[in-house]
Amino acid sequence: MAVETVYRSSRDPERLFMDKAEADRHDKMLELAERLSEVLSRAVPSLNETQAEEAGIFMARHRDLFAKAFRNNPDALSELDEQ
Repeated sequence: MAVETVYRSSRDPERLFMDKAEADRHDKMLELAERLSEVLSRAVPSLNETQAEEAGIFMARHRDLFAKAFRNNPDALSELDEQ
């Protein structure tokens, strides 16, 4: 019988990872998504909770592209069209 070590995300307990670093990255992405959702909800009151959450997750998943865009490279966001 083989034994496997799996890691569970503290923010997404149903998701399992084979690598601790990957689980940590996922948790950090979800933490960023949560904060983004809060900020978006305050900035755009007409967003409902689901919309703010989806936008926050989208932005957190693509944080590198958004970071490039915020560093005076708005064309970096065109990569999102290619996905």
